[in-house]
Amino acid sequence: MRNVPEIIWKAKAAVDPIKLEGLQAELDLDPKILTLLLQRGIESLDQAIQFFKPSLDELHDPFLMKDMDRAVERVDQAVKAGEKIMIYGDYDVDGTTSVAMLANFMHGHYSNFITYIPDRYREGYGVSTAGIDKAHAENASLIIALDCGIKALDKVEYAHSLGIDFIICDHHTPGPKLPAAAAVLDPKRKDCNYPNKGLSGCGVGFKLAQALSQKWQIDKSECWKLLDLLALSIGADIVPMTGENRVLAYYGLEKINSDPSDGIQALLRTAGQLDRRLSIGDVVFTLAPRINAAGRLAHAQQAVDLLRGTDLSLLPEIADEIEIRNQDRKNLDRQITKEALHQIEREIAPEALSTVVFQDDWHKGVIGIVASRLIENYYRPTVVLTQSGDKLAGSARSVEGFDLYDALEACEDSLIQFGGHAAAAGMTLKPEQLNDFKIAFEESVKARITDEQKQARLIYDLDIEASDIDAKFYRLIQRFAPFGPDNLAPLLRCRNLIDRGSRTVGDEGQHLKISVVDPDSGLCLEGIGFNLGPKLKILKSQQPVALLFHLELNVFRGQASLQLRVLDIKADSELED
Repeated sequence: MRNVPEIIWKAKAAVDPIKLEGLQAELDLDPKILTLLLQRGIESLDQAIQFFKPSLDELHDPFLMKDMDRAVERVDQAVKAGEKIMIYGDYDVDGTTSVAMLANFMHGHYSNFITYIPDRYREGYGVSTAGIDKAHAENASLIIALDCGIKALDKVEYAHSLGIDFIICDHHTPGPKLPAAAAVLDPKRKDCNYPNKGLSGCGVGFKLAQALSQKWQIDKSECWKLLDLLALSIGADIVPMTGENRVLAYYGLEKINSDPSDGIQALLRTAGQLDRRLSIGDVVFTLAPRINAAGRLAHAQQAVDLLRGTDLSLLPEIADEIEIRNQDRKNLDRQITKEALHQIEREIAPEALSTVVFQDDWHKGVIGIVASRLIENYYRPTVVLTQSGDKLAGSARSVEGFDLYDALEACEDSLIQFGGHAAAAGMTLKPEQLNDFKIAFEESVKARITDEQKQARLIYDLDIEASDIDAKFYRLIQRFAPFGPDNLAPLLRCRNLIDRGSRTVGDEGQHLKISVVDPDSGLCLEGIGFNLGPKLKILKSQQPVALLFHLELNVFRGQASLQLRVLDIKADSELED
């Protein structure tokens, strides 16, 4: 049976009652909804209107970004001189959407460009020598690197030696020195004053398209056509869902739901999602894995071809192939996760503060997913490694609040290279460095991790009664969407519930189909708890239980009903308050 780490429940800090009273005087809404607004920093009617009705007028001027003027001038120079441009991007969702988006924008105004995605297995992450050689062979004199390149100092120098300029459009943390490119666009540059530090890689590329549209006096609507692809990247890359990102995701989702591009429509068809309204959650768990599957198990250029949709006749075939790749990815994910869990049980001490596992035949394309799965079982910073040529390649994932990038910096003597950010990273090392890296990573984590970061926590927004749960309450909560980091879907707690026939479901009984009743009102609540199978014994104790859950709409055979997406279950008597 799956190991389920114990999770601490913690309530969000109580809102200021004076602020609640003031907001209630301006907005005639349920105090619970007003509390949710105050928790998000919304304290006035004007702020609430801006939050509930995002406007594209709120987007920042792209020229506020450091080097944007230089980037625009270099692209404009290339267009005027008829230079060939290579649009280069990483092989994940953020990278492939970036390339497809900028290519679609350029296509209407300049045709002398090519797209390039590195091969995950032959070239690895980021800017590659092979990609630069391809640009040289194609007589391209400018490479626009999207979602990568911020640490590609030597590659940019190599390109210069071949007469090729670079524009870097990245959102990862820069190193101490920037590449000597014609322009380096990265809101995380210390000398960049762009207000939104949380753009996705595709978001940085979008700001370049915005700036070019201003330079070339192109109507804004040309940029708005790109927002469906941008919403895919915002959802998949788990960037903050506030401010500008939330506006872009809001309108990107509108386009996906009302006027999806041909490529996205083909993807929705194979996923069986054509006839329903999609949320950011659907982007993250339905569309993104399929787009990623192309780069994980084959070549991500296939995803770019799909998202660009330039040859409509090929789209159904490409979408079908991607669907097959996604099923293969799921099977590999399950198998490797099982093997990794067995390795942890055999080789890693229970008191360890980190997880590092390696097997030479694990598929490189899914080790990042496996790292996330392992954290669901053993809540600690995790690295999964596999053989890649004569080196080892790894993907790392962090726990809430722990800076993974900082921890890896302390291990750089045991690595060839690494890159990423606080929550996720990748690295390469020599086989003979493996033991040293395991020791160094454990020591680095031990020196940095806090007691609070050692145990999974769920911070919930509100306590509610079963009688609060109705269609109106659900509709009001949905107005807080799109959800994501810093604007998570409200997490609710309901206490004093009694089981009325909950059961395990799934091939191995790993999930819970939850059915409970509130003894005070007699109201019944239905829900699903993924990977909560071991918690069935708590429900079957016939003692009152408490649930933490998101409220969602379940559509089955054309019938819609409210459902609890349960994240955890505890005996009511265990709770301190």
